[in-house]
Amino acid sequence: QVQLVESGGGLVQAGGSLRLSCAAPGRTFSRSDMGWFRQAPGKEREFVAVMYSSGATIYYADSVKGRFTISRDNAKNTVYLQMNSLKPEDTGIYYCAARITYGSLGPRNEREYDYWGQGTQVTVSS
Repeated sequence: QVQLVESGGGLVQAGGSLRLSCAAPGRTFSRSDMGWFRQAPGKEREFVAVMYSSGATIYYADSVKGRFTISRDNAKNTVYLQMNSLKPEDTGIYYCAARITYGSLGPRNEREYDYWGQGTQVTVSS
């Protein structure tokens, strides 16, 4: 069982910033595309961002483009999500996920991912 461990969530005012971290086992991390998803209360989980294992390809959801930045530190087996200019609608549980096996759904679909973290709560107050 591969464990992904998120950290960095919390309560922040609108306009503020948070940085989420997700650590993965080394052998998993190095060959995985690493993604972030979130789930707001009463809503389905949605794609936020993904960085491919090579680091050369990154995708963002339109709702976070220009405000969030995904990055990875291969030496630390950690992926980050820097979140700036936070809005109340960014509130939710944020999950990181590792994608090793490729299906046909694409990196924005949660069913493409093999391993998940437990989630970290982000709350943005207005």
